[in-house]
Amino acid sequence: MGRRVLVTGLGTFWGGKLAQAIEKDPEIDVIVGLDRFEPTIELDRTEFVRADESYSILARIVKAAQIDTILHTFLIADSTQMSDRTLHEINVIGTMNLLAAASAADSSVRTVVVKGSALVYGSAPQDPVWFKEETRRSHAPRTNIERSLVEVEGYLRDFAEDNPHVAVSLLRFSNVLGPDITTPLSSALELPVVPAVFGYDPRLQFVHEDDVIRALLFVLEHDQTGIFNVAGDGILPWSEVAAICGKRLAPLISPVLSELSAFPLRRLGVVDLPPETVDLLKYGRGVDTRRIKRAGFDLQYTSAGAVESFWQAVRLRNTIGRSDPGYKYERDVESFFRHSPAVVRHDV
Repeated sequence: MGRRVLVTGLGTFWGGKLAQAIEKDPEIDVIVGLDRFEPTIELDRTEFVRADESYSILARIVKAAQIDTILHTFLIADSTQMSDRTLHEINVIGTMNLLAAASAADSSVRTVVVKGSALVYGSAPQDPVWFKEETRRSHAPRTNIERSLVEVEGYLRDFAEDNPHVAVSLLRFSNVLGPDITTPLSSALELPVVPAVFGYDPRLQFVHEDDVIRALLFVLEHDQTGIFNVAGDGILPWSEVAAICGKRLAPLISPVLSELSAFPLRRLGVVDLPPETVDLLKYGRGVDTRRIKRAGFDLQYTSAGAVESFWQAVRLRNTIGRSDPGYKYERDVESFFRHSPAVVRHDV
């Protein structure tokens, strides 16, 4: 019998992409995806189950489908996406319910892979040049999103200690760029001038969206356990990142981010840069990636390569527009294609 996998956040960018990737693995028999929202990309054999923010139904799904592998992609790392209350419900309560289901007395779960974020390290002037996986934060978290990620990692640590029969992997990804994903940094780079904090030119790392999926698949397929930093080789000053995109920096943000300093950003079309991003644009962040490299994983893109790939896609969209008509999930249509005897199955 092959793996029976549950993917959280199926309607999100990462959940959909990861489900699409693992559908190609013949050793995976069952794929179930949970989310509040319907999938945004077409999936051939992933079953979608609607759930609330806290995944209160997760334990029933794990038991009914005899899930042995959970891929937890639904950790929010961008505080502009939702309110603090919803953020806490998804990150903290959702993860608690997931781990409760995985640790139940009769649970079939044997593998848990979590897509985390290097945001858990924070950004501060006293930080080391490179954060290793065991390096502690140099300061207490000051934003709700950082607090939620630190809390989640504490629960994961306790779960791994209490359940040695479950292989637990946590990947802390650096700043993601790519052709399709939208983040506060990618939005900033698409402005006529790139906003910067006055007096600062931080050094940043990036990871390509394709390497994010590849890294998650790597730890799954090779049964890697523990915590892994993931970032492309190299570290770039923010001014160099802007230059790769053919832009110049504009010091529009006061170091204290006063209301007055946010006004020029609004005129450029930026409603808000979250405080964790402003901290990053002041102090930067570097993570040591030697652990995942020693495990045998090689990234396809350097930090500079991820920026270049992102900007090539932006230029192409600006030239020819978006050609993808988009995908709309319709339960009746999906049921027809998957289960109707009228559909000719070429794989039988």
